[in-house]
Amino acid sequence: MPAAKLGLGYGFKGIKKLVDVVGPSFAKEIFYTARQFTAEEARTMGLVNRVVPADELESYVKSYADTISGNAPLTVNSVKVIVGETVKPESERNLDRCAELVANCFASKDYIEGRQAFMEKRKPKFTGA
Repeated sequence: MPAAKLGLGYGFKGIKKLVDVVGPSFAKEIFYTARQFTAEEARTMGLVNRVVPADELESYVKSYADTISGNAPLTVNSVKVIVGETVKPESERNLDRCAELVANCFASKDYIEGRQAFMEKRKPKFTGA
């Protein structure tokens, strides 16, 4: 964030989003110093979840994407939406939509497949239905 080096200002909403991720102390440090941070510093602040060596990045990302894509799409999508709702002000949250997404998971063929695969000790084959 080079704002301090450019003389520009950041509005409340943008700074609030950063504070929500890294906390007020790190947000101040980021803006006050306007310096670049190492990958490990970014991990410590909560800006990134993981740090891997550059030569392992491609294989790590592929493996991670394969893990996510092997899970039930309706579940992954419901969590994506619900986590998004948790960071909204309470008055703006759509809890009915959250409940609908969870109900859709339990009513899906993927739920049946997931339970069946678990009982059969095999990897499930989810379809998003």
